[in-house]
Amino acid sequence: MTIFLQASFEGLALGAVYSLVAIGLVLIYKAMDVLSFAQPALAVVGAGIISALAVDRGINFWLAFIVALIATGIIGALSERIFLRPMVGEPVFSVAILTLGLDVLYRTILDNWIGVNPRYMGDPIFSWGEFGSINAGGVILKFQELGALMTAVLSVIFLGYFFKVSKYGLAMRATSFDQETSLAQGINVGRIFGLVWFIAGILAAFAGFFITGGFNLLTQASFISAFRALPAVVIGGLDSIPGAIVGSIIIGLTQGYVAYYQFPFESFTGINLGNGFSLLAPYLIMFVILIVKPDGLFGTEEVERV
Repeated sequence: MTIFLQASFEGLALGAVYSLVAIGLVLIYKAMDVLSFAQPALAVVGAGIISALAVDRGINFWLAFIVALIATGIIGALSERIFLRPMVGEPVFSVAILTLGLDVLYRTILDNWIGVNPRYMGDPIFSWGEFGSINAGGVILKFQELGALMTAVLSVIFLGYFFKVSKYGLAMRATSFDQETSLAQGINVGRIFGLVWFIAGILAAFAGFFITGGFNLLTQASFISAFRALPAVVIGGLDSIPGAIVGSIIIGLTQGYVAYYQFPFESFTGINLGNGFSLLAPYLIMFVILIVKPDGLFGTEEVERV
């Protein structure tokens, strides 16, 4: 039972991190009708900024963290303004390929900075590289994983309030529903696009810290962890924030359970699933769900009239 609870907790924490990236993906898709492949790379950029400031420069962790959030949001907004804004009216496929180019650009710059040795992130409570935890009935609860869960919950609550109450939140909802009508009503759609990318960048920076700081170190392969938010979005539905959350939880729990129960299963059955099967399992879950629900669990079904 302890193993099950441990796997569940770590899976939920990992799903919470994926949800931060996934929500940003959904926001961009709802606003621009484009799946941004640059979002996982933005997560690692945010982590890189934290590491550069908190560890390399010795700046107070919390100050470095706040600066990294804002800086990553600005990078996202500038990316939309410089690279994507001129593509308005172009085929969606072309814009998606451009976001893939941004992903390569971000990762190339970051990989050159990281080098061959892992980079540490810094710790808000203890000395950098040493993460605290508590023991709850045999279940180890890492502070970083608890922080990931709390951050994801608070982010969802804040965004829900933002969309329902604030002027810009309502404008974002209107823009995601119909861009032309929003323009006719005087909404600055270009500004809304920039705001969407800014928010997505902040969410990515949160995820970047928890992925690299709470679960791994910052390496050239760290973006792969953030990239697993993509199947979470596909499972939940590209245009559904609740779907992104549910899909992220499914992906996180799948990884957690497979990581803990793979070797006992192999010993019992004699079937060798191979090293790293826990990283492959979420994609298998995605394929199964898409066979049953091609638009995702909560995605809007597209109906074409001929």
